[in-house]
Amino acid sequence: MKRRELITLLGGAAAWPLAARAQQTEQVRRLGVLMSDAESDPEAQANAAAVRQGLQELGWTDGRNIRIDYRWAGGDRSRMPALAHELVGLKPDVILARSTPATAALKAETSTIPIVFTTVSDPIGSGFVASLSRPGGNITGFTNFESSMSGKWLGLLKEIAPGVTRTGMMFNPETAPYAQYYLRTFEAAARSFAVESVLAPVHDDADITRTIDMLAREPNASLIVLPDAFTTSNHRKQIIEQASRRRLPTIYPYRFMAEDGGLMSYGIDVTDLYRRATSYIDRILRGVNPAGLPVQTPVKFELVINFKTAKALSLEVPMSLQIRVDGVIE
Repeated sequence: MKRRELITLLGGAAAWPLAARAQQTEQVRRLGVLMSDAESDPEAQANAAAVRQGLQELGWTDGRNIRIDYRWAGGDRSRMPALAHELVGLKPDVILARSTPATAALKAETSTIPIVFTTVSDPIGSGFVASLSRPGGNITGFTNFESSMSGKWLGLLKEIAPGVTRTGMMFNPETAPYAQYYLRTFEAAARSFAVESVLAPVHDDADITRTIDMLAREPNASLIVLPDAFTTSNHRKQIIEQASRRRLPTIYPYRFMAEDGGLMSYGIDVTDLYRRATSYIDRILRGVNPAGLPVQTPVKFELVINFKTAKALSLEVPMSLQIRVDGVIE
């Protein structure tokens, strides 16, 4: 063997253990994720995948330099405190929280571990942050809707079903303690459209059926479904099926609900919100204080109409909606 080849071989051999040691000593950070959804929910899995993909694009790979620990509440708020306690006990570097109840449960457990929330409606009213521009504590994140959205939902219902004279607003008070945030705009919009506004709180399957039957007893009724883990996760199919059965024009906050058979939706791209949230997780892992990271509001909204459902409800989709629609389901 020539001397140059021997030196090269020896040099490469010396580099192997150095590379191995570098991989072994690379610090593994820890991310906790508290999801209000059921683990079996395809939308929840899509959101979890968006988190992994977003982090990987920023240099964080699950199993290499970051470990992600998930906890799933399955739409049951009563499980949140125990799950939050478990996650905080793991001493993660940062926690991602999905929904107001999840964020509230984590806030009660820690004032030091950074928390990044998604799909929270009223972070100031919920006591999570001092202001949107300067959160001021260990919590920041990404909101889903402003309070004015309830008026826009009603306006869209009136466009597709002009004869509507009565509209319910459905939510679970336990998982949507922020419902009041939407109420004032909803009632003001109802007055402007000469529509009777009806609060429709629900707690279980029986309540959902009872409430939809109550609304549908009178002609020209409709329904707004608030962004609420209870209504949009494991109970959404029942709500969509019951509303269709009683021929009740209904608007939903998320696209996947129109894809599941709902009449129409107007709202944010939830998966995109999770992807955006990874930018804050990355910055916090690199040393940025969450107190100085402003709460971000949605930047992307989409109107989706299920034309098949509209036809089943004998509704003609007006041109004013057709030219604005972002997604059509036929």
